[in-house]
Amino acid sequence: MRSKALFAGLAMVLLLVLFGMRERSTIGIRSTRATMLVVREAIDGYRADHDRRCPASLTVLEKEGYLAVKPLDAWGRPLQLTCPGRRNPQSYDLLSFGPSGDMRGIGRVE
Repeated sequence: MRSKALFAGLAMVLLLVLFGMRERSTIGIRSTRATMLVVREAIDGYRADHDRRCPASLTVLEKEGYLAVKPLDAWGRPLQLTCPGRRNPQSYDLLSFGPSGDMRGIGRVE
């Protein structure tokens, strides 16, 4: 009897840990998307003031006063700017490698 109760208790703790990890990942993705919206506005403002040219890096946006937040994802890694963009050569791509930090990972946030 005691072993069944112990097993049930351990299974419940494991489920709670797994749900907690999933929820943290979801919150991280939402937070990263919110940061990316702020960074996109800064990039668009910079491009509007510089004949549609992209900044050389996201640190340029900070130095020139276009961006008041650090361009970091929820996991503390810098956002990635590609200009011209691969998807749209007339624009830019902004992405995070996601929770795994793997540039080829399925958890990328774009």
